[in-house]
Amino acid sequence: MLKIDHVTMQFGGLTAIDNVSFEVNDGTIFGLIGPNGAGKTTMFNIISGVYKPVEGGIYLQDQNITGLKPYQICNKGIARTYQNINLFRTLTVLQNVQIGCHKNLKANLWTNLLRTPAQRREEKELVEECMSLLEFVGLAEKASYMSTNLAYGEQRHLEIARALASKPKLLLLDEPAAGMNTTEKTELAELIKKINGMGITILLVEHDMKLVMNVTGEISVLDFGRKIAQGTPDEIQANPEVIEAYLGGGVNGN
Repeated sequence: MLKIDHVTMQFGGLTAIDNVSFEVNDGTIFGLIGPNGAGKTTMFNIISGVYKPVEGGIYLQDQNITGLKPYQICNKGIARTYQNINLFRTLTVLQNVQIGCHKNLKANLWTNLLRTPAQRREEKELVEECMSLLEFVGLAEKASYMSTNLAYGEQRHLEIARALASKPKLLLLDEPAAGMNTTEKTELAELIKKINGMGITILLVEHDMKLVMNVTGEISVLDFGRKIAQGTPDEIQANPEVIEAYLGGGVNGN
């Protein structure tokens, strides 16, 4: 599904990503972990088109997407969430998800102005589709709420629903469990598995190692922008270099 091919990213004299390569197989949940400042979010920004790497390439199903704009990346089938919640706070829960459907709409300016039967039908189908996504993430009963009135964990779920609205092939989740309590993390793990069960490939950046070890099949580890290990959760937990990078903590689920 996704190939990261010898990618390097520099900011001035700082090398944030140093010759990193890994592949995410279709239909899997792949983890990208590392200590703070390891380069994980920078890698997400490269994949989603925020940054263009100075070297290397990004391939989606063997198609080179390196350097495309974020909206072009989205159109190719990649959606993402953000480390910091990034909702439209003056819109309702339903409206936030509707925005995620925008790229799939067929109506244009004139059909919207004229309110043609086709436009009205598409609008009805859009609402139904978005309500189905809200049902999927457990927020259907709060569709009319302002997004700011949701609990923290619910806002995280809303971000995921909005990302799913674009019908991605690949979903990038950037620390989705940040700020969640234990119950919310358990619910999130189940949601991630359900999304993957729909046939969507997931690339997960997350600090909560218990969650990562629970949901992923393969993990790549970054440290100071370099890839230091890759393998199954069991292999990563036993890797001496990974343990050293985490100073002996954080990779065993504690």
